[in-house]
Amino acid sequence: MPDGSLQNDTRPLIVCFGDSLTAGYGTEAGQSYPDYLQTDLDKKGYAYRVVNAGISGNTTKDGVERIASIITMKPALVVVEFGGNDGLRGLRIADTRANLDKIVSTLKESGTKVVLAGITLPPDYGPDYIKQFNETYSLLAAKYRVPVQPFLLKGVFGVDGMMQADRTHATSEGNKIVAQNVLSLIQPLLKKTP
Repeated sequence: MPDGSLQNDTRPLIVCFGDSLTAGYGTEAGQSYPDYLQTDLDKKGYAYRVVNAGISGNTTKDGVERIASIITMKPALVVVEFGGNDGLRGLRIADTRANLDKIVSTLKESGTKVVLAGITLPPDYGPDYIKQFNETYSLLAAKYRVPVQPFLLKGVFGVDGMMQADRTHATSEGNKIVAQNVLSLIQPLLKKTP
């Protein structure tokens, strides 16, 4: 769709707000999970426009700094996917939680619907850190009563052909599954146009 016609596109927006997992790092243009989510929504007759607001390398702190730009878009729904880079850098879980809390609460206050996509860490980060890290998503989901997908890469991580060689990012095929994971999370919040 040429950019000019986007101004006339009145479909409500779904903004996929996150880091490299959302951006589609390491895949060709059009192969990120938000791209496949758009295709899935179109096939199922949901008239929404998906916007990919993923930036590789972003931490939850970067997410907090970008909230205003997301709210300006007036999205109907935001898929929040942050935390992986915080965890991989060994940042304090209290800081990650505070930042994610700020992202979710600020988006909710703006009147948009929010869903949370979680991630986990490699086992070498130690069981205590990983447990606390993983709990971040379920705690926030309960606090703000938002749907959560505890592990965005469910059915993708550790499956042949679904992950890139870095064992962190999904391949194009993997992103198709990620899109289905996200679709099942957001579908109860969507309206079909009559």
